[in-house]
Amino acid sequence: MNALVPLPVLLPLCATGLSLAFGTRLKQFQRFISVVVLSAVLALSVALMIAADTRGPLTVDLGDFAPPVGITLVADRLSGLMLTVSSAVTLCVLVYSIGQGMADRDEETPVAVFHPAYLILVAGVSCTFLAGDLVNLYVGFEIMLVASFVLLTLGGTGPRVRAGSTYVIISLFSSMLFLTAIAMTYAAAGTANLAQLAGRLGELPLGVQTLIQAMLLMVFAIKAAVFPLAAWLPDSYPTAPAPVTAVFAGLLTKVGVYCMLRTETLLFPGNRLGDLLMAAALASMVIGILGAVAQTDLKRLLSFTLISHIGFMVFGIGLASQDAYGGAIVYVAHHITVQTTLFLVAGLIERRTGTTELTRIGGLARAAPMLAVLFFVPAMNLAGIPPLSGFIGKLGLMRAGVADGGAWAWILVVGSAATSLLTLYVMAKVWNLAFWRAAPPGQAADGTVLESGDEDSDEESDAGPDHIPGTGDEPAVPRHQPAGLAVAATLHGHAVTTTTRLPKPMTAATAAAVALGLAFTVLAGPLTSYTDRAAAELLARSPYIEAVLGR
Repeated sequence: MNALVPLPVLLPLCATGLSLAFGTRLKQFQRFISVVVLSAVLALSVALMIAADTRGPLTVDLGDFAPPVGITLVADRLSGLMLTVSSAVTLCVLVYSIGQGMADRDEETPVAVFHPAYLILVAGVSCTFLAGDLVNLYVGFEIMLVASFVLLTLGGTGPRVRAGSTYVIISLFSSMLFLTAIAMTYAAAGTANLAQLAGRLGELPLGVQTLIQAMLLMVFAIKAAVFPLAAWLPDSYPTAPAPVTAVFAGLLTKVGVYCMLRTETLLFPGNRLGDLLMAAALASMVIGILGAVAQTDLKRLLSFTLISHIGFMVFGIGLASQDAYGGAIVYVAHHITVQTTLFLVAGLIERRTGTTELTRIGGLARAAPMLAVLFFVPAMNLAGIPPLSGFIGKLGLMRAGVADGGAWAWILVVGSAATSLLTLYVMAKVWNLAFWRAAPPGQAADGTVLESGDEDSDEESDAGPDHIPGTGDEPAVPRHQPAGLAVAATLHGHAVTTTTRLPKPMTAATAAAVALGLAFTVLAGPLTSYTDRAAAELLARSPYIEAVLGR
């Protein structure tokens, strides 16, 4: 079983090579490769999660070099669950993107970049969850970030490049900070292996330990978009295509939360910075949800709710009890699914109406009842309405706060309740504006151009009928097309017309993501039992250390 541990990383990387080799010559086969590989990764993730739960942490020393020389990959209960949820979500998003026709326009580019970049992103996420040392954790982040740079700026439109530039700058800064923290850790402890660091960091002076802990927390807080290090997110994510935004918002920020969970439990037991984490959690909750209340664009509104609900997870990390860690793990799994689903629904709304500006749309409950259901279920789940999984995660965290009994814990319990109520208000606002009220007079009709990625389209309108794709002399897409005709996909920033008949794969993938969120509710008992065991394993530390070091 240990031999399966590297496969969630290796399979997407190998598939990337195949995807690049086939390029645009066999587009259907390229998509087939991506779907099959991600399905295999999902199956492997489930197998690893079950094996880690029954046998204990699974480890592999690549090249058969023992730590600290070799690269160690570790799959325990926490990483197994994260792998499973992320694999399921990335598979849903891939099917959604294929249905939207995003990869269908790759013939206009030198290589078909969407599928390779997406597979590399999946490999980077898997590498991060399985990393057994800080250096490999950094490598996983960089693999993930390189792919995200490509996906975020696909099409080369002005808004995407500007948003991508902000994302690149913030990411490079956090990478430099991470490298500095790794160098300091290695200089102080003589290793970057997490299991060895668990035994050596405690022997260092308290000031050195606190400095290393603060540096790592800052790196992971930037990546997780914890306030006040989250200002980059609302401007970076909404400009990307809906599937890209969905996987970024739902998954990439949780990688930072996972790293906080791993390092705070394994490397820095004792919760020295617990009050600081709880203050950051409260600020994230309040500032994030107030920002969401002020928004009228659905994508920006969801981006602010993302920042707000990261605070719930940091709340659990700050409490540092078994119940708190268990609740935080439940909430991470829940939020990956629900936040991804809501951004996929936002893409469907944009495809249906031509915009995500809430003041310009309405009447969707009557015009598109399936779309209304697909939004309503995850929206109520995010708000924490009983008995959905959002309520289960929040209840676990609030119970842990009450059991703690400290001043910060009680403040966070009240803040959590207030944030949940404001989240319900925000979701109700979206429902009333986009679905319940009558359609406003200015709502786009079928056949309206959804997105025009070229800001100079007026100048291109004079181009002649003879043109070569990809050379820049294409004629502009006309402002009105027959209803339901997708002129091109938003992946490359061209134009897409609105349609009442959404592509079936898009709707099916969104429905599958909704079903996954509901599965957490149906399986709440086994899920919470599993997360309790995962939390106990994190606090014990010895199962992880013994599995890696063999003693």
